[in-house]
Amino acid sequence: MCDYSLHAMATRPAVVGETLISTTFRGTSTRGFASESQPEVAVCMLPGTELAFAQDVKYDSRWIWTKTIGFRVGKFNTINPHIRERHHDAIEFPDGSHVLVTQLCEGQRVTVLQLPVAKPLPERTATEAGTAPATSIFTG
Repeated sequence: MCDYSLHAMATRPAVVGETLISTTFRGTSTRGFASESQPEVAVCMLPGTELAFAQDVKYDSRWIWTKTIGFRVGKFNTINPHIRERHHDAIEFPDGSHVLVTQLCEGQRVTVLQLPVAKPLPERTATEAGTAPATSIFTG
């Protein structure tokens, strides 16, 4: 998903393994993710997309100062979807806290680790798959 204020921009879906950068998009006050090679194209994510930041996450705290969260992994999510014309895209951290994507400081590098499953796959046992079941960075 991409926040409401990015609907007039060029967008594309995230790809597993790619590295993105947090940026402010020209002509908006909204921040989001883009590739360095296409900074004018917003990269949209589905809720549940797992991300790894290169450093502890930094964000604007609604004042002049920035804050740092002691996490480098998070899951893309949306918050308060029932409130129209407000930013909804957020990163959820392992402790359950959220930071709006539009509050992320610019220039942070993030790698897309895993996309959510779009449709349920038929269940297989670990023996049938030949490997142990996959695990998530989150236990919830």
